[in-house]
Amino acid sequence: MQDLNNIPLLDCPVDFLVGDASGKIMNEYGRFPCKIKCGVYAFMVRGTASATININRYEFRQNDALLLEPGSFLLIHEFSPDALVYYVLFSSSFLEKNTFRSRMSLETMQLHSPVAHLNEEQSGVIVHLAELLMEASNVKPSMLNSDRMVYVFSLLQLMFSTYAKMSDTYHPQPRDRKTELYQEYTKLVLEHYTQWHKVSQYAKHLRVTLPHLCSMIKMVSGRTAGELIEDALITDAKAQLKISNAPIKDISASLGFGSVAMFSRFFHTAVGMPPKTYRMKE
Repeated sequence: MQDLNNIPLLDCPVDFLVGDASGKIMNEYGRFPCKIKCGVYAFMVRGTASATININRYEFRQNDALLLEPGSFLLIHEFSPDALVYYVLFSSSFLEKNTFRSRMSLETMQLHSPVAHLNEEQSGVIVHLAELLMEASNVKPSMLNSDRMVYVFSLLQLMFSTYAKMSDTYHPQPRDRKTELYQEYTKLVLEHYTQWHKVSQYAKHLRVTLPHLCSMIKMVSGRTAGELIEDALITDAKAQLKISNAPIKDISASLGFGSVAMFSRFFHTAVGMPPKTYRMKE
């Protein structure tokens, strides 16, 4: 079993990392959200889990495969005590160096969910591959290096894309216009939440009326369009407060607030405490 320190919170300290983690270890990361700079492929060997990725909550079960793109926000809610996860991490520097050979993106693979529910046969292939990679990584000297891992990355991309399109989580086209609009809206929120804090700005970009956009988002998600913007801002703010030493005024500016006072009021209303208190809270 890998030590907790071998699972980077933000980025992989080396070009790649292969290993496994228990539910107990994964729950250590449930205290606050973090922003992932590396690329992550993970597989639920056993157990269950729940986590919020960006602004959507997902439930995981045995035989689920997960792809986390660089830049994703992750908030772990709970892993069952018996959970076991296999993972392969690719650092941001590795992905940048190999950008023309290995672009990690759900959009590139035309997928709409970072989670794929696999059948037993598909799961067996993933498990064998992960265990082979762990064995190859642990021998001395290691059989893996950065050049060889480019081919492993490409293989994982192909496997995830193929299996995801065969799973019950894959929908090549939105089922209806309201679902399509919801997908377009959430994508825009993740791209522009630090600049656009008002739903009307998204409605203008999407060329729909504000009432129509609000109605469709509420119908699909059960939540308001404004709440999704708030979620993105709060998730980013919590991550910066906990995992960086940046002054609160800099965090406020990075999130598009005109003043620290505006940011503090917003954060206090949403979280129930000022940013400084949240940062100091264990």
